[in-house]
Amino acid sequence: MAPPYDVISAEERERYLALEPHNVVHLTLPGSEQDAARDLKYWRAEGVLEREAEPVVWALSQTYTGPDGVERTRNGLIVTLRLEPYENRVVLPHERTHAGPKEGRLRLLRATRTQLEPIFLLHDGDSVELPERQPDLTVGGDRLWRLADDPGERFADAQLLIADGHHRYETALAFHREDGTEASAWMMVVLVSTREEGLTIFPTHRLAESLNGVRGTPIDEPGEELPGVVLYRHGSYELVEGEGLDVEVVDALAPQGVTYTPQRGEAVAAVDRGEAEAAFLLRPTPIDDVFTRAREGRVLPQKTTYFFPKLTSGLLFQPLD
Repeated sequence: MAPPYDVISAEERERYLALEPHNVVHLTLPGSEQDAARDLKYWRAEGVLEREAEPVVWALSQTYTGPDGVERTRNGLIVTLRLEPYENRVVLPHERTHAGPKEGRLRLLRATRTQLEPIFLLHDGDSVELPERQPDLTVGGDRLWRLADDPGERFADAQLLIADGHHRYETALAFHREDGTEASAWMMVVLVSTREEGLTIFPTHRLAESLNGVRGTPIDEPGEELPGVVLYRHGSYELVEGEGLDVEVVDALAPQGVTYTPQRGEAVAAVDRGEAEAAFLLRPTPIDDVFTRAREGRVLPQKTTYFFPKLTSGLLFQPLD
């Protein structure tokens, strides 16, 4: 098991590769796409992976402790979703994507012909009801149950918001356009209700190499709840005014050399170490606001949302043949 490919550092990748010869990182972050295809073929032939005889819907429950120290449980459904172009307004994006990650994921999908990681989608219907029996699989804080009933009708008219996995969704669309098979028209996803009590969003703070002259109103060091967008530099804090969500305010200011961290303390420490000129400290983005903008066709800046925890990779795969 491992987190999704895009949150694993180079050092963490080496640790996962050394940890276990069948760790999913050998597939999601391989030495080459050919290595991943070879390993996957070997794992299937040797029985490391077991293919379900019939299509299965799974219930997923994740118990976790967030960055705020609070333990929560988030429940959802693991299903296959028919891919829809964004213009059909069935699956809605909310963040901008970049070409580089999609090119790498496309090469990997071509080589393995397997969806190696689910993406995370939100819907505004009821939360999933978990079966009243022991899980079929338990790994760490993740529990999975095979479900007898197909819940597809519940989502026939639903709009789904991509919470995490924009690059992989757009990669799947591109692969299906070139592949043309019915199997490649489907993607493994986790569906979570916006009403789910365990659904949490944390902010992603911005570190900037250059501020382009941005100034704010000096304030005392804020407490846990920020009063707005807070700029930290030279050991002091400033409140920055602007229109829209916190991420939109910062995006409009156009700071240069932006990097990201979900940890407020790390953002401040990085500035103190001289690794950035300043840090923009942000509040969590309300999910209702994200959904509203997505329905309006508006795309928000990268790293607008930080859903915690990330989905676990390595529990399930979806072969496309």
